[in-house]
Amino acid sequence: MALDLYYMPLSAPCQSIRLLAKGMNLHLNLVFLDLFKGEHMKPEFLKINPQHVIPTLVDNDFVLWESRAILIYLCEKYGKNDKFYPRDPKKRAVVNQRLYFDMGTLYQRFSQYYYPAIFEGQKFEEEKFQKLEEAFDFLEIYLGQNTYVAGDKVTIADFCCLASITTMKVSAGIDFSKYGNIERWYALLAEEVAGHDEVCVQGAQEFLPFFQAARKATEEQ
Repeated sequence: MALDLYYMPLSAPCQSIRLLAKGMNLHLNLVFLDLFKGEHMKPEFLKINPQHVIPTLVDNDFVLWESRAILIYLCEKYGKNDKFYPRDPKKRAVVNQRLYFDMGTLYQRFSQYYYPAIFEGQKFEEEKFQKLEEAFDFLEIYLGQNTYVAGDKVTIADFCCLASITTMKVSAGIDFSKYGNIERWYALLAEEVAGHDEVCVQGAQEFLPFFQAARKATEEQ
């Protein structure tokens, strides 16, 4: 078995794959791809992934991208049980919903607020941060219903949201103190999930200077 993961340490979606691999004792051959240097646009990578995004998983002759799809694939192909991705249709549906929530609401609203300022030099838009706070409200509700994001056990939905929230806390400096359920869950996962500090916190610290530079630029405008 040869599993190559094209990644950058500061990417939350990439981090979620690495957390699952640690939880499943799967060995990943980590292939660093520097998007800031345009390495994702090189012909050799475009042959692997014409959409030129990370994370990208290469499992022998099979190639897959989009982190949530990769998480599901690894569980279904290499999982010895349903520890991180339940087989029960209803429980699995909730996990899937939370994966889509992270992709289409939580992380998306985060990126819509921060990334134009970080990567394009635009001003921060307050209404976009309000939409992000609404996403926090949704997550707060979910975590008031269950111990974990999608139920009473850790699942791949937790890995996604944990990587996202760590980036928001460490890189962006967002204060979650008014979200008691999120804070409880985060403290629990930070202790329970193998590799959280090594993968998520260190990766988020690598991302931190980009956020600091954007805030400084905004203050000087």
